[in-house]
Amino acid sequence: MKITFMGAGSTVFAKNVLGDVLLTPALSEGLTIALYDIDNDRLEDSYIVIDRLNKKYNGGKAVIEKFLGVENRKSALKDAKFVVNAIQVGGYEPCTVMDFEIPKRYGLRQTIGDTLGIGGIFRGLRTIKVMKDFARDMEEVCPDALFLNYTNPMAILTGYMLRYTGVNTVGLCHSVQVCTKDLLNSLGLGEVKVGSELIAGINHMGWLLSITDKDGKDLYPEIRRRAKQKNATQKHHDMVRFDYIDKFGYFCTESSEHNAEYNPFYIKSKYPELIEKFNIPLDEYPRRCVHQIREWKQQREDLLGGKEIAHARSHEYASRIMESVVTNTPYKIGGNVLNRGLISNLPADACVEVPCLVDGKGIHPTFVGNLPVQCAAMNMLNINCQLLTIEAAVTGKKEHLYQAAMLEPHTAAELSIDDIIKMCNELLEAHEKAGFAVL
Repeated sequence: MKITFMGAGSTVFAKNVLGDVLLTPALSEGLTIALYDIDNDRLEDSYIVIDRLNKKYNGGKAVIEKFLGVENRKSALKDAKFVVNAIQVGGYEPCTVMDFEIPKRYGLRQTIGDTLGIGGIFRGLRTIKVMKDFARDMEEVCPDALFLNYTNPMAILTGYMLRYTGVNTVGLCHSVQVCTKDLLNSLGLGEVKVGSELIAGINHMGWLLSITDKDGKDLYPEIRRRAKQKNATQKHHDMVRFDYIDKFGYFCTESSEHNAEYNPFYIKSKYPELIEKFNIPLDEYPRRCVHQIREWKQQREDLLGGKEIAHARSHEYASRIMESVVTNTPYKIGGNVLNRGLISNLPADACVEVPCLVDGKGIHPTFVGNLPVQCAAMNMLNINCQLLTIEAAVTGKKEHLYQAAMLEPHTAAELSIDDIIKMCNELLEAHEKAGFAVL
């Protein structure tokens, strides 16, 4: 069996996913791992790390291969059963810097900019450019492979792959499986044994629709009480999502620094005091990138030097999906798939995040029905922008890019239509000059 990892230069994430694979007996026998990247140094680092994990945990039985550059991409993908996608097109420099600094000149501030916002739109467009090529290669050399997409903007990229390519795709996030645990811990309810939960919506805004304890008692009344009290009495890192609980009735999957920019409510130049009130970390993603680059240098020395390398199976879905498919053992995930009626009051072409059953036949999404009206409305603020960004990528029309930005809730709340178009044109020009033309 062959597993191909696209964007293997993401060494820490590759270590987590492929380390999980090497610790899974059902996957480790007769295994070939193909590492693909366009950065030779990062690819070499990842090769050394995965090779060491293979020797430590799998007796060196897996074949570890590395493939550098576009000219070797088909070879990396050929005959793969699973393809993991973790690419970041354009990196921190130049593209992430442009995504933040150009909008800032128009008075538009962001926190993360990888999922929605003007940053998410342009990140999506430049990434689809590359994933179109991935899809063509996969349709030719591994047409039956399952494509596990971890790259953001999740709904835009996964929606594009499912609607416009023949690649069998599911989008995977880190936040669904820790959503309930993190919420309960943050409210002092960590000792409560959860009996059942239901999470559904869209990526980064999947709603915790119901939660009970082991005896079937509804936990939401106490969650709502404690969340409101905590926001009123403490400054903490999750004030936006706790405000969601108060104002919309439900908690959602991704962090407050993400959700602060998915709506028109919290980052407003006319009301700068909201930034302090809700403890919103503007420019968080660029700051995080700088920290991660600095941290990676130390991790590199540790991983590639004489320090002992170790791994314990993580909470990432990838290895468990592979294990379920290979052994035909049912496993439940929160997966990103095309809606097609799964959530009744969201569009059919939307990419939604719903409970899915995995087995030997692949990914089977489950029917959810209607979301609470206010939750569906919040999701639609995001979906409008996502669908138009995909439309811009497919048609190459600037009009659809402008419309995506006009309907992006935070951008629309801050800027005039004329300034939105002017900003988009400046970003288009900057991307083209940097070698990342998006249309």
